Amino acid sequence: MIYKVFYQETKDRSPRRETTRSLYLDIDASSELEGRIIARELVEKNRPEYNVEYIELLSDKLLDYEKETGAFEITEF
Repeated sequence: MIYKVFYQETKDRSPRRETTRSLYLDIDASSELEGRIIARELVEKNRPEYNVEYIELLSDKLLDYEKETGAFEITEF
């Protein structure tokens, strides 16, 4: 399952939509909830400075759209 993680690069400032970034993780999980938990743990372990805002499971259609925009690249920790 592919998850899109929305985050701020620092925990020092209040989140602003204009500075929200995203990364994509390929998680092998038995449920959507388990995948979200694993994704959050991975980001917090490898990038403790990031402020995770939201984690979204990408549907097939949304995944295709992300690939078309050219911003899609799986992050590996």
